[in-house]
Amino acid sequence: MNPRGRGAGRVIAGSARGIALRAPGEGTRPLGDRVKQALFAILEPEVRGGRFLDLFAGSGGGGIEALSRGAAEAVFVERDKGAIEVIEQNLVAAHLRDRARVVRADAIAWLAGPGRTSGTFAAVLADPPYEAGHDLGRTLQLIAEAGPDAILATDGVVVAKHASKAPPAPRIGLLRSVRERQFGDTTLTFYRWADEEDG
Repeated sequence: MNPRGRGAGRVIAGSARGIALRAPGEGTRPLGDRVKQALFAILEPEVRGGRFLDLFAGSGGGGIEALSRGAAEAVFVERDKGAIEVIEQNLVAAHLRDRARVVRADAIAWLAGPGRTSGTFAAVLADPPYEAGHDLGRTLQLIAEAGPDAILATDGVVVAKHASKAPPAPRIGLLRSVRERQFGDTTLTFYRWADEEDG
């Protein structure tokens, strides 16, 4: 069991580089430093100057890394009250609160409702609990159903973090898997919009 407030790694690069992040309590799986470094090595062109959406945000490590690297804004969606408090603490510690919006909501319900009118995001990180695998599929489906430039920008990218043994579908509507990076039992799958006629 992990006590509330244990570490969630550090900010890897940017204005908040080296800041230690807190994590919520047991049951969360923070974005580890090695995974975070690989993720943002790929995402940085989308992140800089764009809007970042951190779904099932946990400690907020993904969105905070994006802000540190120059994202214009990050929106954190998390339903757990304790996790929301930790995100707020981490944002303050990283001096990034002014470009963040923290939403306490179920990510699925938010995507189906307010998320559709919350503006377009250049990059989306979806990191639901591994035991709730159906949440990832539903998340991707809702983004796909909204269509290009609704939740996800036409040239944007969705990153699904999931158990390596339980990959999401390679194609959901017009969202198509374009890259995978595996780290033991964790895999990152990257989705971009495909053309209508692209099979």
